[in-house]
Amino acid sequence: MSRSLLLTLIVLVGALSGCSASTTIRASDPDARIYVNGEYIGTGQARYSDRKVAFSKNEVVLQRPGCQADSHEFHRNEDPDVGAIIGAFLFYVPVLWVTEYKDERAYEYDCMPEGAG
Repeated sequence: MSRSLLLTLIVLVGALSGCSASTTIRASDPDARIYVNGEYIGTGQARYSDRKVAFSKNEVVLQRPGCQADSHEFHRNEDPDVGAIIGAFLFYVPVLWVTEYKDERAYEYDCMPEGAG
């Protein structure tokens, strides 16, 4: 394999892996359904991943049947992605994925019956 092809493959793999970020979302109620940006991802605890650019916003909704929904949000600006920053510096790649999510986030959810104040 030629040296330039090997270098191209290394840069390509690094660029693609640097785009993705993930976080674990935990609800204090193990029966709470977890939605991120309107999409159901699990109950009680779930892993969320995306390839959004830095500083993008996500909405988390926790809900149980018969209970009021509880909304939260998080942004992709919580931790720097050192690999993406180095890649951007060395290879002049656009700096769109220089941040990541925290590895884990936890939300308190207490079931308030629907219609309760």
